[in-house]
This record gives sequence, C-alpha cells and structure tokens, in this order.
Amino acid sequence: MRIAIASGALTSVIVGASVPVTGMLQGYPLLTGQAMRYALGGVVLLGWTLARGGRLAVPARGDWAALCALVVTGMLGFNACVLYAQRYAEPGFVAAVLGASPLVLALVAPVLAGRKPAAVAVVGASVVVAGVVVLSGGGAWHGPGLALAVLTMLGEASFTLFAVGVVRRLGGVAVATWCCFIAAVVGGVLGTFFGGWQVPTVREGAALVVLGTVLTAVAFGLWYFAVAQLGADRAGVLIGLMPVAGLVAAVALGAQELTVVALVGATTVALGCAIGLRGRVSARRAPSAARPVPRPAAPR
Repeated sequence: MRIAIASGALTSVIVGASVPVTGMLQGYPLLTGQAMRYALGGVVLLGWTLARGGRLAVPARGDWAALCALVVTGMLGFNACVLYAQRYAEPGFVAAVLGASPLVLALVAPVLAGRKPAAVAVVGASVVVAGVVVLSGGGAWHGPGLALAVLTMLGEASFTLFAVGVVRRLGGVAVATWCCFIAAVVGGVLGTFFGGWQVPTVREGAALVVLGTVLTAVAFGLWYFAVAQLGADRAGVLIGLMPVAGLVAAVALGAQELTVVALVGATTVALGCAIGLRGRVSARRAPSAARPVPRPAAPR
C-alpha cells in the first residue's frame, strides 16, 4: 500500500511540476503536438513491457469503448478544455474548480463499483478540495468560463473513472499503453485538419520528449498502478498534490513567492490526503496486474 501511495503521489508531483515544460509548447499546434507526445509515451511503455519479457495485453471487445471514452474525455478533451477555459477564466478559478475532482472520485467511483462511498475518503477529499481552493486563490470568470472549467474537472475525473474496470482486467501499464496509442492516432488525424503539422524547434522538441517520457509514460503507469491498489476514491485525494507541486516548482523557479495563504492551502491539502488514505483498502479492489496551483494542471 505504501508503494501505491508513493506512486500516486509521485504522479501528481510530476504533473504539477511540469507546468513550465508545457509552457514551452504554447506556440505549437495542440493536437499534433499531443499526438507526437502520446506516440512517444506509448512506444516507451511498450518497450518497457517487452524488455521485462512480458506481452501487451489485448483489450476485449467491451474494453475498447472505455478506452476510447477515456482518451476523448480524459486526455484530448481535458487538454482542450484546459486551454480554452483560460481564455474565459482566470487560471486560479480553473484550478479551484479542477480541485473538486477528488470529491467527484470519492463519491462516484464507489457507486460505479456497486458500493457506498467511504466516509473517510469523502471527508479527506473534501478537505483536499478546500485546500486547493485556498491555494489557488479562486479567481473570476466570464462567458463560458464556468462551463469550461467544470468540463475540465470532469475530464480529470474521467481519466480515472473510465480506467478502473479496464485496469483491473489488463493492468495499469497495458491501459496506459493503449490509451497513448489511441490518443496518438486520434490526435494525429484531427490535428491534420485543425492546426496542422510543423517541425518543432529544439526547445519544443525537448519539451515533447520530456512530456512523452516523464509526464506520459512514467506518470500514466504509476497512476494506474496506484488506482488498482488503492481504489479510485482513495487514490483521488492525491490529485490535490498537483497544485502543491506546481507551487513548489513556481517558488523554486522564482516565478512566485511563498505566502502564508499558499502555505495554509498546501498544509490543508496534505491533511486531506492523510485523512483520505486512512484505513484498509477494500478486498474487492483487485490488485494490479503487470498529474493546479495558482494555475491549472499541465495538459495531460
């Protein structure tokens, strides 16, 4: 269980701290950039599986719908919503709404599994949400800003919810691998008509490599391992660490000062994680086979 918690926490730290890297791609076509990043991530994950002497599990017919829904809503859709939400809302507002995803997971994931939400997970997630709101500082919105921020939050939650059953059957690495390949194909096709292709600069190429290997291959695999071991409701509280990691990265880079309010928010998030992860993991959760801030989380 400690390894699973560490895996989920490390995933959130990677996503939260990667905001400066994603900023290097602001002038690059979104869809084709994501297609290249996911293609690289899928190749790395497949190579990892083969290097260990394993075989990539093939999804059953019923698994493809969940995988495609995950890609459309939790990967490509999430990235698009993060981008467009910031045109109509302040980053702090988007981050605050996004911070509600742990509570959504704590309430919805158990229901989808046919059981009641665990009180400790709901309380922990609620504390995490409060901490993220304090940390992000709220913010204003206009026009469709609220709707886009809510869609961003739902996309974050769907990245986990659609994966739960498939991860149980295929394992976290296999799910991450197939999602990357599907996203690469869909992003590449759509990007051909919307945004187009262009040769990345050295700076953009370096960013794509980092995002494809660390933020995609490593983080995806670790996250789905944590979800398989802890359950989506308990693992969800660790999402609150994303804005905390973003804060640490911003302070370390001199882009932001560490304030008392930010420190209180980060401490509250940590407390919520501790509460939500208490207790034993339900035996009905099968073992595994085999990403805020004063600004939103990095695109997945």
